[in-house]
Amino acid sequence: MTPHRFTTRVYYEDTDLAGIVYYANYLKFIERARSDWVAGLGVDQMALKAGQGIVFAVRRLEADFLRPAKFGDDLVVETAVQSLAGARIVLEQAILRGGERLFVAAVTLVCLSVDGHAARLPADFRARLSARLH
Repeated sequence: MTPHRFTTRVYYEDTDLAGIVYYANYLKFIERARSDWVAGLGVDQMALKAGQGIVFAVRRLEADFLRPAKFGDDLVVETAVQSLAGARIVLEQAILRGGERLFVAAVTLVCLSVDGHAARLPADFRARLSARLH
């Protein structure tokens, strides 16, 4: 299945004095891409919280910084579903510049009730994700 693609540009505020993206900003880029991915699936996270009392949280993240992104770069963040479980989604996310991988991460999301307990993924959301398994 084709991964979700989210484009962004590196601005001066994203970089250190050398013009290289500060490491924590890669996490911001992939977070923004995940939010766009969920919205693209037709899921309104605020409505999900209000209606079903369910939210998503990052449980685990394993990242590799392969090459530096720099001021002015146009980047693409790809997001693909790796696996699903009752309350868990594992994603692969990659940041690319012109097709070259700069950063890769395995991100484990969990579905939680608003009081912080594990909750099963809603059936309709699970069905949409199952169709996108990588």
